[in-house]
Amino acid sequence: MLFASMLALGTLIGFVGAGGAGVTITLLTVGFHVPIHTALAVALASMVFTMLSGTISHFRQHEVLVKTGAIMGCGGILGAYLGANFSNMLPSNILSAVTGLLLASSAVTLYIKMYQGAWLERHFPVRKELLTGRKLWIYGLSLGVFMGFLSGAFGIGAAAYIQLALMVVFGVPLLQTIGTCMMVILPISAAGGLSYLFNGRLDFPIFFQTLAGLMIGAWFGAKWTHLAPLRLLRVFIVGMPAVGGIIMILFH
Repeated sequence: MLFASMLALGTLIGFVGAGGAGVTITLLTVGFHVPIHTALAVALASMVFTMLSGTISHFRQHEVLVKTGAIMGCGGILGAYLGANFSNMLPSNILSAVTGLLLASSAVTLYIKMYQGAWLERHFPVRKELLTGRKLWIYGLSLGVFMGFLSGAFGIGAAAYIQLALMVVFGVPLLQTIGTCMMVILPISAAGGLSYLFNGRLDFPIFFQTLAGLMIGAWFGAKWTHLAPLRLLRVFIVGMPAVGGIIMILFH
């Protein structure tokens, strides 16, 4: 049942092109009563493989700003390590509630990005040129630590926040935000997953079933993306984390 459910979820994730880490956590905890700490460990460890393949694909298409991604990713490693160890000390009910709230907030961020572009441009104007020099290192490492902490502590990929920061703070062009974001999340998920592993939170049978289901499902789902109207894709991209967050809050 776990593999079949992850296969279905992976198909949906591949269909809409979203990361789905938060929804994976929701399915594991609410659907299969997996302890929240174990669910976070499984979600982060699974993201390593999906982000690796995605980063390589975007790099080949010249859609990754390596220096920006590397600097932010280095900060993310430290943040993910700190976040995973902080999470290990939190009671399960508090951790589940905060994870649900953050997942819901990422849905709000995605909604603004998808449907309120004019408002976003007025309040968070996109930087017109790439950030370089000392500011790149200061902002990159600082924001990397912050994003890594969120991911390590609460298991969400924080992709919506990272992409917004890349555009507004670092001046990364829209087409390169997705690939660069994946490069940032890759070391974050690896550091967070290893930290949970060392804390004894990673359940390998659950991890392998989850990973296999998500990867196989995503491969099939991605083949159907071009068949769906853009309006439907937008609804799913915003709706998945929104529903996942609400379920986590109500049933944690």
